[in-house]
Amino acid sequence: MAGPVTPVTQPALDAQRQVVDCLARVRVLPVLTVTDPRTVEPICRALLDAGISCVEITCRTPYASDAIARASRIPGLMVGAGTVLEEEQAVSAAAAGARFAVAPGLSEPVLAAARDSGLAFFPGVATPSEVEHARRLGCRVLKIFPVSSLGGTAFLRSISAPYPDVRFIPTGGINDATIGQYLELPAVLACGASWLCEPDLVAAGRFDEIRRRAGAALSSAG
Repeated sequence: MAGPVTPVTQPALDAQRQVVDCLARVRVLPVLTVTDPRTVEPICRALLDAGISCVEITCRTPYASDAIARASRIPGLMVGAGTVLEEEQAVSAAAAGARFAVAPGLSEPVLAAARDSGLAFFPGVATPSEVEHARRLGCRVLKIFPVSSLGGTAFLRSISAPYPDVRFIPTGGINDATIGQYLELPAVLACGASWLCEPDLVAAGRFDEIRRRAGAALSSAG
């Protein structure tokens, strides 16, 4: 059985602050699921060419650790792991070079593993009770998921009001037409952007379109 969650140490706070500062500058967090590790470098270079210096690589396929390692070797790119559901995934992501981890929900064992591995960790929440639980555990940046199904910007505006010390990364159902509406909200740190690297684009080698979409998202971010 897992022990208590590791307290937030000063080095952990410093590491998290660096990640948060990067996300606050870019404001767009591409979400990438890799089925062919050979595509990682051209995708990430397309994102960098457009001005996006961060990427979240999900742990939804067996290639996640390899993909994170490949992306982490690209200068100027901050890499995180997404859909982190197990402690082992957090440990493997950190060993591969990830700087942060994102989850759809809040698992205390995963939070402990992430902190022990030196990762900034952004758990997912969908209710005020979950926000308060995360705050008690020292989390001040939270993923709202799936935000469009929960009520979009109106929901996010309402749930963020009682928690002025918390920033949010809304994800799920956002697109190029709506990202600007989310980023106008003061509580939003950055938006998860899965549409930038859609599987069909990757399979077709449309890295030019990935670059175009990334540039358009940045323009919407202002």
